[in-house]
Amino acid sequence: MPTARRTPPPSLTTKVQPAQQRAAETFERILDAAAKTLTEVGIERLSTNLVCERAGLSPPALYRYFPNKYSLLAELGKRLMQRQNDCIGQWISQEVLAGGRAAIETALVGLLLDTYQVTRDTEGGVWIMRALRAVPALQEIRLASHTQVTRAQARLLAQALPGAKPAELKLASRIVVELIYATVEMLFDETLDAKRVAAVTAGMLASHVERLVPPSPPQQSRQRR
Repeated sequence: MPTARRTPPPSLTTKVQPAQQRAAETFERILDAAAKTLTEVGIERLSTNLVCERAGLSPPALYRYFPNKYSLLAELGKRLMQRQNDCIGQWISQEVLAGGRAAIETALVGLLLDTYQVTRDTEGGVWIMRALRAVPALQEIRLASHTQVTRAQARLLAQALPGAKPAELKLASRIVVELIYATVEMLFDETLDAKRVAAVTAGMLASHVERLVPPSPPQQSRQRR
């Protein structure tokens, strides 16, 4: 029997990076139209024709920059992930991680709420998040971003907790990144109080980070002279 041919994944790269102001304006107009269209019709119904119609451009003008709708989603996804990642530096630092459970918990609450708000403020943000998880071709964008953040956070943890095992710090960092992302998704899927959800999630994560601190060696009792 002939083997079935695997369909190659769609291209996610932009064809042309705009160098001139007019081209850059067209590039941004396309992305803005894509985000607005995505908000209205969702992932499945999003098409380059609908984006062209909203942007007031011909298909050849759009295809000059984006070969398909997945490349549009990829660019929107990269931008959203960067906005979310930018929140980390405002809350997480070596000093915070070394400051004990209360400091870590407070920082994680702020980080989670800011990440949620940034996603809300981004046109089509929730749909972009869903696309990064649901569309196989786009998953690598999310995973690559999370891997980058994991490495950075593991390095901070290693500096704050020099006695902890590197493998445990890396695993904990990876789980924290995924749980914060999943919690933000849940806040869009269900009607929940964001502050209460953030407090519960932060408490759970902070308690584990505290456990990464190696126990102090037992002090030897002084021998009587």
